[in-house]
Amino acid sequence: MIPSTGSPASGAARMPMALLALAAAAFAIGTSEFVVMGLLPEMALDLGVTLSQAGLLVTGYALGVVVGAPVFAVATARLPRKATLVALACLFVLGNLLCALAPDYRLLMAARVITALAHGTFFGIGSVVAAGLVAPQRRSQAIALMFTGLTLANVLGVPMGRIIGEHFGWRMTFAAIVVIALAAVAALVLLLPRRIEMQKGNILREFTVLADRRVLLALATSALASASLFCVFTFIAPLLTQVSGFAESAVAPILLLLGIGLTIGSTVGGRLGDHRLMRSLLGVLGLNALVLGLLHYALPMKVPTVVLLLLWATLSFAVVPLLQTLIVQQASAAPNLASTLNQGAFNLGNAAGAWIGSGMLAAGAPLAGLPWAGAAITLGALALAAWSSRLVGTEPALQAA
Repeated sequence: MIPSTGSPASGAARMPMALLALAAAAFAIGTSEFVVMGLLPEMALDLGVTLSQAGLLVTGYALGVVVGAPVFAVATARLPRKATLVALACLFVLGNLLCALAPDYRLLMAARVITALAHGTFFGIGSVVAAGLVAPQRRSQAIALMFTGLTLANVLGVPMGRIIGEHFGWRMTFAAIVVIALAAVAALVLLLPRRIEMQKGNILREFTVLADRRVLLALATSALASASLFCVFTFIAPLLTQVSGFAESAVAPILLLLGIGLTIGSTVGGRLGDHRLMRSLLGVLGLNALVLGLLHYALPMKVPTVVLLLLWATLSFAVVPLLQTLIVQQASAAPNLASTLNQGAFNLGNAAGAWIGSGMLAAGAPLAGLPWAGAAITLGALALAAWSSRLVGTEPALQAA
């Protein structure tokens, strides 16, 4: 059962503004998570570390999400949803402030982990709250609208963060994120419904959701899809400048274009998920693997590189609402926990993808080899999704005890 919020009349009236509050917070979180990719060479130079070591800042953040998601899900299970979301957003503000002030690589890594602790639980609870604000047939679109904040972070937040970092230093980028995050906290306080009904039950008992193999397959698919994305996206700046030959000043505009692709993908994925969920998931993953394979050959050519990167970004984020909807459907007895665990799976994939890419570069592999690795990982996600599609409809959804 998805939680509802108040009466239908009040829910309908408040739905647009409440979803905007969640999207605003998602924008701040997404900017903080992804902005490192646009600043990686500058951060490595300033901190006195190698490019592969700087890439591990992405891994550290992602592992913080993986650890924080289940811990915070249990710790906040009986707390009011609005208060929980506001508190998690405040922890995020603190973490970014520490990033801005961190004097060296070690302390920056610690600050990134602190920032990440609230990430998974916020998106997990926020997804369920967003789905509860609309009619059942529009839940995938509501989740996609919340995640539009995440994709807009790539359209506006990451390119602006890159520009700020270029002119004023990367620490000022994190200072700007603190300001954005404070505005998001205010939006949550003002716009979220005062009363958000919660599903009854024992959060620890909800972990039995992991006994459902369809849930495990969905989580594993999320992890692999995300690993494919971050194996390439973590090193997008050096790929563009060192392989494709773009000037450093061109990185921000290209990131802006990729952000548009991410936004389109999230919107399209949300619409597809409300109609043909499994067929859409299989199709998007298959196309993504093909595009990544072609990207390897296109990287030395500027125009084909930009075109394929735009397609890749669109397909990569079309997967997000599809998988988030799938996990909520398959774990109807424990939607908050399952949705939160899915965020942990996404970020486990983030960590693995950044680690794989860093390991490849440290071992002497060329930057142009990263898309091949991404394509191989995507094919693994496609295989798991195909297995999952054979189980959907053949077994009953896990029901509440």
